[in-house]
Amino acid sequence: MRRNAVLWTVQGLLASLFLFAGGAKLVLPISAMAGPIMLPGPFLRLIGVAEVLGAIGLILPWLLQIRPGLTPLAACGLVIIMIGATTITAMGGSVAGALFPLVVGLLAASVAYGRRDRGLTRSTVWITEFGGALPGSASTRSHAST
Repeated sequence: MRRNAVLWTVQGLLASLFLFAGGAKLVLPISAMAGPIMLPGPFLRLIGVAEVLGAIGLILPWLLQIRPGLTPLAACGLVIIMIGATTITAMGGSVAGALFPLVVGLLAASVAYGRRDRGLTRSTVWITEFGGALPGSASTRSHAST
């Protein structure tokens, strides 16, 4: 129960952070988002869309229990974004400033790890849907030959 509460807290904090950051990237003019390393405007907008969708993906699938396996995938996508943010911040000369995106990325990775147990893989879907082994495995071939 405690682990679930901690994960929900981290998910809520990350979702609010990414909703704010992604929304700002979608609303602000490109000139206002200039940093030490210039990035193309459409790329910044794309990152904004990805952050907003990632924030939604952190909360809704798990909350509504509709495809809850999307929550760890959303967290993994946000980890990839934060790897890029950490790299670009460090390349811009602010190694200390790169600590914030690094910590946010680690928190997103902890959500991906903590919510991984409910994610659906191809093998679990096949076994629960069809009650058997994966197609092409040895047990499937033995059933087909009888």
